[in-house]
Amino acid sequence: MQQKQLKWYLLGLLSLIWGSSFILIKRGLEGLNPFQLGSLRIIFCAVFLLIIGFRTLKSIPQGQWKYIALTALMGTFFPAFLFSIAQMEINSSVSAILNSLTPLNTLILGATVFGLSFQRRQLIGVVIGLVGCVLLIYNGAINNPNQNYYYALFVIMASVCYATNVNLIKKYLSDLKPLAISTGNFAVMLVPAILVLCFSGFFDIATLPQTHRSMMYIAILAVLGTGIANIVFFRLIQMSSPIFSSSVTYLIPIVAFGWGLLDGESLTPVQGLGAAIILVGVYFSARK
Repeated sequence: MQQKQLKWYLLGLLSLIWGSSFILIKRGLEGLNPFQLGSLRIIFCAVFLLIIGFRTLKSIPQGQWKYIALTALMGTFFPAFLFSIAQMEINSSVSAILNSLTPLNTLILGATVFGLSFQRRQLIGVVIGLVGCVLLIYNGAINNPNQNYYYALFVIMASVCYATNVNLIKKYLSDLKPLAISTGNFAVMLVPAILVLCFSGFFDIATLPQTHRSMMYIAILAVLGTGIANIVFFRLIQMSSPIFSSSVTYLIPIVAFGWGLLDGESLTPVQGLGAAIILVGVYFSARK
């Protein structure tokens, strides 16, 4: 299969996997708090990846472990907790839509930190995307007074982390195998995640039936939505551009919104307009 075709298949696969992640987080939060959920997600995924990829760790040069650690923090560790905290207050479909700001942040960070060129059209796209983001959050706060839409800032912070991760991998880790990057990431995160779990109060609720159900959802999220998806994503970054890779977030809201509708969530017409404006801004900023 040619690379041009393969990258589109990988993009579609990632959109299905990651678009389903938000509803799994929502289910996990029914029996776990955000810190328990985030740490269990990392631990389950670390065990899975170390089983299948432990031998690849020796292929990572000593000088690149600092970038492995940075991408671990930015690409998984911080976002795992940020998304969990955000979805304590906002709908999973809204969280997925806000995550589509990742390509805009990838562009901004690429230009300001990593030395990529920045065109006027792309700057216009960034501004359009921010307008849509403000409209989405503002209208959501008005129509859902029972939800604290300041928590949407946690999703925006996570999208900045993702954008940093994409640029780091493209610039510093393109010569490593995706499985080696993923396994190295989770080898770095395993001990911190265990420490977070120990201090999260998890063992006080570990025997409850609701905790077991939530852990089942998080195990699926960890293996499929984090472990396997990260391997696919790193491969996609290496064979394409950072902007194309992060454009998976255009498709994620469609899948997430479908799950949200099945779960009783909805968007107001104004929120739908805000989501559309975000995607228009992303299109302007990302197209060649």
